[in-house]
Amino acid sequence: MTEDPNAMPRSDSASQPAPAATGGAPAETSSADVLKAAYKAFKKRLKLTQLDDASRIGRGPMSSGQKSTIDGITPPDQYPRAVWEELVKQGKLKHASHGMYALKQ
Repeated sequence: MTEDPNAMPRSDSASQPAPAATGGAPAETSSADVLKAAYKAFKKRLKLTQLDDASRIGRGPMSSGQKSTIDGITPPDQYPRAVWEELVKQGKLKHASHGMYALKQ
């Protein structure tokens, strides 16, 4: 039997089981880490957005010192929507409006 020289070489790793299939604990840990990182990124983006709003040109140093009125933001797009929905389900975030979320207080 001769081999086809144009055929793609087969990988022996295809017959081996995937490492993630050996247990459920690593997937849960990485999921918790992703949720924690997403929540931290959300809080940082919210804080920066509020600081940016508070430092607008229309508010001088001698003005009334109004704070930002921004409560909700569009979450960072580095994480899928399912992550934000899970954080809502956990009670850390709440829906603000169309695709926006706010910290649960």
